[in-house]
Amino acid sequence: MFLRIKKQFTTTQMIAYGFLAAILVGSFLLMLPIASRNGNATPYVDALFTSTSAICVTGLMTVTTIEHWNLFGQIVILALIQFGGLGVITFTTSLLLVLHKRITLKERILIQDAYNLSTLGGLVKLTIKIIKGTLLVEGIGAVFFAFQFVPEFGLLPGIWKSVFHSVSAFCNAGIDLIGPSSFTPYVGNVIINLTTMTLIVVGGIGFPVWWDILRVIKTHTIEKLNIKHMFQKLQLHSKIAISMTFVLIIGGAIILFLLEFHNSKTIGDLPLGQKVMASFFQSITTRTAGFNTISQQDLRDPSALLCILLMFIGGSPSGTAGGIKTVTLVVLIFTTVAVIKGKNDVEIFNRKITSDIYKKALAITCFSTFILFLSTMTLSIVENVNLIDILYETSSAIGTVGLTRGLTPNLSVIGKLIIISTMYLGRIGPITLALMFNAKRTRGKERSLPEEQLLIG
Repeated sequence: MFLRIKKQFTTTQMIAYGFLAAILVGSFLLMLPIASRNGNATPYVDALFTSTSAICVTGLMTVTTIEHWNLFGQIVILALIQFGGLGVITFTTSLLLVLHKRITLKERILIQDAYNLSTLGGLVKLTIKIIKGTLLVEGIGAVFFAFQFVPEFGLLPGIWKSVFHSVSAFCNAGIDLIGPSSFTPYVGNVIINLTTMTLIVVGGIGFPVWWDILRVIKTHTIEKLNIKHMFQKLQLHSKIAISMTFVLIIGGAIILFLLEFHNSKTIGDLPLGQKVMASFFQSITTRTAGFNTISQQDLRDPSALLCILLMFIGGSPSGTAGGIKTVTLVVLIFTTVAVIKGKNDVEIFNRKITSDIYKKALAITCFSTFILFLSTMTLSIVENVNLIDILYETSSAIGTVGLTRGLTPNLSVIGKLIIISTMYLGRIGPITLALMFNAKRTRGKERSLPEEQLLIG
């Protein structure tokens, strides 16, 4: 019977149902009286919201983590964050390894393309490398956080906060143990800011980029390459992810710095150095992390719209971040440029992009846009709130970011369910769509139909 059940599910279905099962288990544990500080059972919708936010590494919360959940509840949340952060990369592989004693050629091809692998072998080794790399980076991050939190909160509480925030930052979850104001008390703290920003970027850049950079560094050691040659040695995926990440961080920080320079409610009253640091932090955290060092509800409307765009884009593929991803955006931009110039081929860094790639990018973007529109419209129906605040909330949910302009704690039950659904679809949607496109390789040839022209534009 177990074998029959296994064969009934496709890879994409296993991802969707697996995330859903983890959410439900987490919600049950968080609902228990032993998870709350006051010893009372947490309303199920709040437990479900928290579990979904943690699994989807979003960070939106209907209750304040440090005030509502006790140590047991915090441990459950941390475990859900770690599972959700790693799940994007390792969930499919691990699940296939557990459910299938032998991974078929079809499934190896799916994983190979989804994770940008050069061979069909080594899936188990890849999973082990990802877990080891994650624990190493999170451990280093925890050490740096400890320089601030241990003197401030004491040895054991300081270590716990350091570990929690390191995992939360690396997994781009943005859930904190500070309070309703997140990291705003540390807006000028260099250790907290630099450690958090580094973890967010390293987690969001994607594991394939990690291995590619390490490969090139080894080559650099042997061949004495300079930075330019090292970049040229990178694979196309890494070049795009690194370049777009750099452009979005720098560009976002500069624009936010200029827009908020005189806003006394955000960075206006800060010294110049702290203004720069806060602008970079805001630009980076919108890449699906969810921590904040400045008030989100006090951002000027142009700044809020910029943050909405950055949240929608998100991080890079095969990383811990959400959004439509940097590579998707670049492919769409270069496809548009190719169409405008009348070119038959889409070229990036002197490489031709196949039609399957930009079809996939278009499908993911259209799917995310539709879900964003639908969730924004439905939430505006049930919540009597400013539209930009609603759009900020839904963009944060679809991009699994976690930033809010104060709407989340005041949502109605229906509003909470809408955001729960948006977080879930925002997390699994791009992954499952990508795998469904990849699965076409293993199917038979499609039938050929007569062509006919349409009027576009």
